[in-house]
Amino acid sequence: MPRKLTADYLYPITAEPIEQGVVVLEDDGTVAAIGTRDDYDSADLEVHRGVLIPGLVNAHCHLELSHMKGKVATGTQLIPFITAVVQQRDAEAEVIAEAIAAADQEMYDGGIVAVGDISNLPSTFEQKQRSPLRYYTFVELFDFLQDANAAETFEKAREVYEQLDLPEGHRKSYVPHAPYSVSSELFRMIREANDGRRTVSIHNQETVPENELFVSKQGGFIDFYGAFGIDLSAFEPTTATSIHYALRHLDPSDRNLFVHNTLTTADDLAAAHQWSDHTYWCTCPNANLYIENRLPNYRHFMEAGARVCIGTDSLTSNWQLSILDEMKTIARYQSYVSTTDILTWATLHGAQALGMEGELGSIAAGKRPGINLLTCHPDAILEHNTTIRRLV
Repeated sequence: MPRKLTADYLYPITAEPIEQGVVVLEDDGTVAAIGTRDDYDSADLEVHRGVLIPGLVNAHCHLELSHMKGKVATGTQLIPFITAVVQQRDAEAEVIAEAIAAADQEMYDGGIVAVGDISNLPSTFEQKQRSPLRYYTFVELFDFLQDANAAETFEKAREVYEQLDLPEGHRKSYVPHAPYSVSSELFRMIREANDGRRTVSIHNQETVPENELFVSKQGGFIDFYGAFGIDLSAFEPTTATSIHYALRHLDPSDRNLFVHNTLTTADDLAAAHQWSDHTYWCTCPNANLYIENRLPNYRHFMEAGARVCIGTDSLTSNWQLSILDEMKTIARYQSYVSTTDILTWATLHGAQALGMEGELGSIAAGKRPGINLLTCHPDAILEHNTTIRRLV
């Protein structure tokens, strides 16, 4: 028998909120209809206090780093953070697997239905095979701007990529790590390998030294590479911010997902939107606070009409893997962003960025988006004491 869920408000996302809205679900969770309580016999309704929303999308995660929770100090800025990850990420396989399984369960319990996940190794693949979540796995490559290392780097990534047998509803792509870590040759190999339209994730403008490297060949990345014995003598600065280097080498026909964007300006946004209509921007506010103690200027994104989505990053750079907590952080620190916008970022835009909007991201007939209950007053959806319960 179909379930008929109702609460104080229903937020379909692609339509206006419905007071005392009802969503009718088939046995497999597919939305059959949307209405109000007046449309149905009250005896058939499953009544809740709070707000019904679709399943959440975590557009950026590093599930394979879950075992590193609490191992890296907060507030170090990005370059010391990267160094610490490189030095401390090794652990026993059993410890890594247990942490991955626990993190996957945490996301499921937190109302997440799909995840854009960065993978450098196959350590998450077994969990993804049995997880109720949908994963878009981004097999990530970097050669530290060394064209001569591109072929070897790509071959190692290919071996990882081919180990992932995709369950139904899952997807995968090759992706570049960041502008400061991927050579022109490796970008070319990634473009050619991603046959057909894909989602391509790239870390972007997360720290001041990233832009300094490309504008003037100065800043912290010069010393960072030197400490690892990496020669940047052949690197020529572009005299423009780092995103322009990425735009030169990415495929504008892909869904390009720029992640973090804490230093992205209005001019950077305009350049990216002029370059492609398939551009998405992922914010990971708690990770940005954890690492660099700063947030993007969301006004730039709203004024540009940008499609913003939300990620958690990893448990190395966050206290939890909760999209609801990311939403609360945005509402707390930049409260000019409306609740409706934040809900859209956490659902529909994330689904669109991963190419999964046909089934996820909004409550509409024919979709199977998952249904969450926010236990809150309808006028205070993202207050600190709001909780989430997965109903479907």
